[in-house]
Amino acid sequence: MKSDVEELMPRLLPVDCGEGTEDVDLSGPPRNPQEYLRQVQLEASLCPDVVVAQIDPKKLKKTQTVNASVAGCLAAPVGFCPSLSWQQHQVSNFSDVRQSISKNRTHWNNHTLDDNVQMPKLTDEEGWKRFCLGEKTYLGSSSSILTEADQEPALDYSKVGFPPLLSIVSRFNQSMVLMLLDILISWFEEREFVPQLGRWLYALLACLEKPLLPEAHSSIRQLARRCAHLRSTMNSQEDEDLPALNLLICLVARYFEQVDLADQPE
Repeated sequence: MKSDVEELMPRLLPVDCGEGTEDVDLSGPPRNPQEYLRQVQLEASLCPDVVVAQIDPKKLKKTQTVNASVAGCLAAPVGFCPSLSWQQHQVSNFSDVRQSISKNRTHWNNHTLDDNVQMPKLTDEEGWKRFCLGEKTYLGSSSSILTEADQEPALDYSKVGFPPLLSIVSRFNQSMVLMLLDILISWFEEREFVPQLGRWLYALLACLEKPLLPEAHSSIRQLARRCAHLRSTMNSQEDEDLPALNLLICLVARYFEQVDLADQPE
């Protein structure tokens, strides 16, 4: 007898099931295509029409909260907001950088890294912080300004952080780019801005492909809000970190089209 489902949904492949399905063995592999299709039909007929999931309420958390912030950026203090022409110029330059990276990715990916470049394992978050920011910044034992010893030819990048060289970032796939962005933005949430961080954030944004994944939207918006917060605490327009913070906000808002976060010139 045909089931109700079969009455409503005619078979795409006619199968001769014989007199019955008693001789169909579900425990063994099918011996031919005809027997395979008969097994599939028999298994489908044995499935209940309605299935109810057995959920143990005790295993569920008492409170399940999803935090999804759509808040905008804090407005720039008077005199701290970049002009619209400046923002447009930065977006144009950034677009050129992205095109150059895309064009030369294969070349730099095949470029041999120096012996002193030892990238951490994929899951080593603390290792990546040390790699990008340097031991001094990671441990908070020194300011981000390089000393005379740091500026010597034999520069120890493990102390001051490896720069985001094309030979390094060209090896990152999109999941790696997103992971590293999340690591550095999370670090930035609780600390002040440093030049090493700015260089890496710019490089990773330049490698971030469009259209953005949902998690990428969340990360870069978090970055723009953090930059805007730090900017709102500045006392001088001559602060050396102001251009970098304005640039990151500009790229997130203007290039990646998070327009509600964009600075509006006075």
